[in-house]
Amino acid sequence: MPRKAHAPRRLVAEGREYRWTHSHSHRRPNGGPPVDCRQTLTLTYRPGERAVSRFRVVFDQGPGRYVPGGGFTGSGDVGFVRGAGLNLHEPGAVRALLQVALTRGWQPDVPGETTADGWTLLEEAAALREHAPRPV
Repeated sequence: MPRKAHAPRRLVAEGREYRWTHSHSHRRPNGGPPVDCRQTLTLTYRPGERAVSRFRVVFDQGPGRYVPGGGFTGSGDVGFVRGAGLNLHEPGAVRALLQVALTRGWQPDVPGETTADGWTLLEEAAALREHAPRPV
């Protein structure tokens, strides 16, 4: 049975269970037409009964970067035009971004919301992803 497209996905890492989603959005300056694509990955961890910790990784469109927007990219692809890239549909890519977030200080046990510029995490996460063992 296929999963629901917008339902959070489950990821278990280092003994913790996270939920993750990703979305596509645009800015609308002065209520006008949409411009500047943005891809957001959200990792959620519930360390307590009501407590929630969220880590948002935001990939804004810009020079030398690609985010999904139709045309030549897949719906989850983000990356540098001449460099590293990830597909945010792949659990391994999400796991790599999580690992980088943890090494850079995100504390999932502390409730609250943290937002990071995904471009500052991408190259390190892509390198982890590239060297990670692949399922057989």
